[in-house]
Amino acid sequence: MLLFTLAVEQVVNGLFLGAIYLLIALGLSLIFSLGGIVNLAHGAFYAIGAYLTIVLSPALGFGGSLVVAPVVVAVIGLAAERFLFRRFYRADPILSLLLTFGLAMVAEQALRMIFGAPPLPYAIPQALRGQIFVGDFVLSRYRLTILAAVVVAVACVWFLLQRTTFGRVVRAGVQNPDMVAALGISLKPYMATVVGLSVGLAALAGVMLAPISGVHPAMGAEVLTGAFVVVVIGGLGSFWGVVLAALIVGVVRGLMVLVYPGFAEAAIYALMAVILLVRPRGLLGERILRFE
Repeated sequence: MLLFTLAVEQVVNGLFLGAIYLLIALGLSLIFSLGGIVNLAHGAFYAIGAYLTIVLSPALGFGGSLVVAPVVVAVIGLAAERFLFRRFYRADPILSLLLTFGLAMVAEQALRMIFGAPPLPYAIPQALRGQIFVGDFVLSRYRLTILAAVVVAVACVWFLLQRTTFGRVVRAGVQNPDMVAALGISLKPYMATVVGLSVGLAALAGVMLAPISGVHPAMGAEVLTGAFVVVVIGGLGSFWGVVLAALIVGVVRGLMVLVYPGFAEAAIYALMAVILLVRPRGLLGERILRFE
């Protein structure tokens, strides 16, 4: 019974990290599916969101930062799309990869120059501290609250993509951009909105993880690798594939922390390798055409 209790608690902890990966991976998948850009700077937007939490919290509190920081980062993302990304939609994907890699390096060094290299601590808000007891299970109040917030955020993204005119155009642009263009619809404003939404989700993840991991300039690079694993496992172009992959990665990592902690991080990469051998497109990956 004790082993089962520990397993459940570790799975919940793993799902928390999986939920953070999910917010970042959804944006990565959307930007690549519609724009053909591998955004290596996505982790930088995540880190900016975390730093904005420290800057805004004295005036707005954690709740206010949770709303304002993603909006500010989304605006920064819109500027990056307008002046940088838009030039590379028709170019070789390698060029956009180099661009976003350079952007990530610039952002990381800028954060280091402004805030310093040492990690900055950020405490869990007083109202969200403590544990929740459910029978024999002891669960973190903060982690459960964040899990609930991620569910709401993902549900809103699903509604936007599946139940609105905007979402129908985006899905059509992912599947057949030439047909959308033939209908006289320009995908550029939709792409700008997708970039803003995607980097806003990454910033939201940064705000949520700031009290757990601390805030430092390289935090974006650390989390980006795990998010890419989720995208690869789930499959590009698949909303539910990314969601399913995040759940699987969270559960696997949580259980491995209990069974063999030293292999916990490596386990998700081993899982990715197995899935790619069996199904190269990922679990629910779709065949997509690059944005033109």
